[in-house]
This record gives sequence, structure tokens and C-alpha cells, in this order.
Amino acid sequence: MRKPIVIAVDGTAASGKGTLARRLADHFRFAHLDSGLLYRLVALGVLRGGHHPDDEPSAAAAACKIDPASARYADLRADDIAEAASIVAAFPRVRAALLDYQRSFASHPPEGSEGAVIDGRDIGTVVCPHADAKLFVDARSQVRAHRRWLELEQSGRIVSEEAVLADIRARDQRDRSRETAPLRPAGDAILLDTSELDIDAAFAAALALVEPKVEEALRTRHRG
Repeated sequence: MRKPIVIAVDGTAASGKGTLARRLADHFRFAHLDSGLLYRLVALGVLRGGHHPDDEPSAAAAACKIDPASARYADLRADDIAEAASIVAAFPRVRAALLDYQRSFASHPPEGSEGAVIDGRDIGTVVCPHADAKLFVDARSQVRAHRRWLELEQSGRIVSEEAVLADIRARDQRDRSRETAPLRPAGDAILLDTSELDIDAAFAAALALVEPKVEEALRTRHRG
């Protein structure tokens, strides 16, 4: 079996990385994995077990029991799950427990796909350091907060934009300062700032950056 092509998409919260990863996967007909949902599954397990997200042993135990196939989108998108996921993601034992799952997805994409697109915080630096293409997506914190606030407003949740900005900045701080797999661009990642781009323009920019690397990887595979 030929080695699958891997696209790593990392970035900050509400930068658009998840949407871009899904659209890239659709474009290339690759499998897609949102690694953030894995941490949300861990958070859900911790909270349903009656534990606090700060309880690392409980979080590590929950990480060993996740079943992405049984996940319900609505359960994982609640605000308390998002907050808890950001906390449990800082635990080395949780990250270690999920590392094998992510690497297995990359090396054996579902349904025999030729490749995988995985988005998260440490895909290009830790999970798939030898990915064929690496994209790091970011935007100004105020822009990201406004986007998230609009999403919350459209879903009927009432919260101030200032509170959303504070949450975004707190998550950035946790992600960038944790000892294990801190959020940072891989040395060979391509940087994409989406601050001034709508999603269609951001996708066009992402595709222009990633497609040459995917095409080169495909040519190399075919020559091999």
C-alpha cells in the first residue's frame, strides 16, 4: 500500500482552520479528522463522569475510552465542553493517549482514501511532523472573537463580544504556554492570515498554497 498523502492544518481558535481543512479534504477527496473533537470527547467523558476538567487522571482515563463514531455533534459543541476541552488538552497523558489514534488515521485513512487532512494545534509539529503539506492558520484575536460571537448569536446563545474575546485570548494563552505540544507553527509550515478574508477567499488562498505540495507528493508516489 502506498503511503497516504497528509495535509496538516494547525492554527488558533476561530481562525477558520476547521472549515478550511474540511474544504481541502473535499477538494482532494481525502479523509478528514478534526483533532479538536477528540479532546472534546475527552472533556465530555470527564464531565459526564462527574469530574472536574482539572483532574488529570480522570481526563487520561477518559482519553483511553473515546469513541468518535458514537459522538453527537450537539453534545460536543456546548460551551462547557469547549472550555473543558481546552483544559484537558494541556495534560501530557491525554495528548499521549490520543497521539496513536491521530497517527493511525494519517497512516491508514478511512475507506482507502489516498490521503488525510488533519486539523488541530500540534499536527504539523508533533502528530505528523513529516506531513506533505503544512498550513498554519491565524487571524487577529479581535477578528476571531467577532466571528465566534456571530456564530453564537446565530445559534441563539446570548453572550457579549467582550466575553468571547476574553475567552479567545485565554485559550490562546493556554494553547501557547502548555509544556506539552504548545501551539506554534512548524518550521516548514505555510502561514495563512485570514483576518481580511471571508471563507471563500481563505479557501482559495489555502488551496493555492497547498495544492502544489499535494501535486508534487502525488507525482513522487506515481514515480515510486
